[in-house]
Amino acid sequence: MTQKTVLVLGYGNPIRGDDGIGQTVATEVENWNLPNVRSQSLHQLVPEVAETLSQVDVAIFVDASITGETVELLAVEPLEKTELNWGHHLNPQSLLTLAKNLYNKTPEAWLISVPGVDFELGENLSETAKQGVTIALEKIKQLIT
Repeated sequence: MTQKTVLVLGYGNPIRGDDGIGQTVATEVENWNLPNVRSQSLHQLVPEVAETLSQVDVAIFVDASITGETVELLAVEPLEKTELNWGHHLNPQSLLTLAKNLYNKTPEAWLISVPGVDFELGENLSETAKQGVTIALEKIKQLIT
């Protein structure tokens, strides 16, 4: 049996404190050097990622949350075509929809939302965010094994 290919997409702004959670997680995953797992750090989700999504079995989106209190793992599905909202940046659902419509393939997809408390200018994560990053990495390990 072949291993599933996994793409971890961590997004957010690393110079806005805890908004850098997603990119921090993606960088850590990249450091694992697993043959079937790759990651991308992005400021925001952009349409160009749709092609990459169409080429993997599992996609894991990681983003900071300004409202959550715990690290959440949610399944993500493509939107109905009529719900698609085009703009300069997309959410995970609309990006999956784009992959489905353009390439006729979408991966199994998950969103990990990690709570943050400090979104001011700065490159350091809060203690809350650091704890959330650790939990998010554990959730990713569970999803890919």
